[in-house]
Amino acid sequence: MSVALGFIRNIERYSLVGIFLTMVALFFINILIREFAGTIASDFAWIEEAVRIMNGFLVFLGLGLALEKGRHVSINTIHSILPTKIAWFLYKIIDATGCLFSLYLVWQSYSLVKFVLMTGQTSPTLDLPMGWIYTAPVIGFSLLALRYALSFFGIINRFSNQGES
Repeated sequence: MSVALGFIRNIERYSLVGIFLTMVALFFINILIREFAGTIASDFAWIEEAVRIMNGFLVFLGLGLALEKGRHVSINTIHSILPTKIAWFLYKIIDATGCLFSLYLVWQSYSLVKFVLMTGQTSPTLDLPMGWIYTAPVIGFSLLALRYALSFFGIINRFSNQGES
């Protein structure tokens, strides 16, 4: 299991870094074109749309890693106040609820992808089917549900990283 999880972590990390660096490069190119070659700037209008789409993927692909590293918003004082057994039980409830809610969001997101693909709608400048753009929440919430499930079954300890900078 740890090999598969390590593989998933690496895919997530490399994807996030790749998307972020691509966004930076595209924005830099867009600035240069607008500053020095304004007459052809309209030919590169697709860059803003591409970066917006990549930003969505960046946010959703980072959900699972952020949860695993204890970087989601939480109330850390409860961790230190509650007795160990009560805290453990509370964390299991949080993990189960988070997993079920994430799976619900996967299902809702998938339904949205199917609906938008059936409409035939495309993005304005890239001419991409809009349904494929909406796959970001499906992937992101799937990774989030996986992390909640792994935490619930004790495979990862997402609470051990809380409070670290």
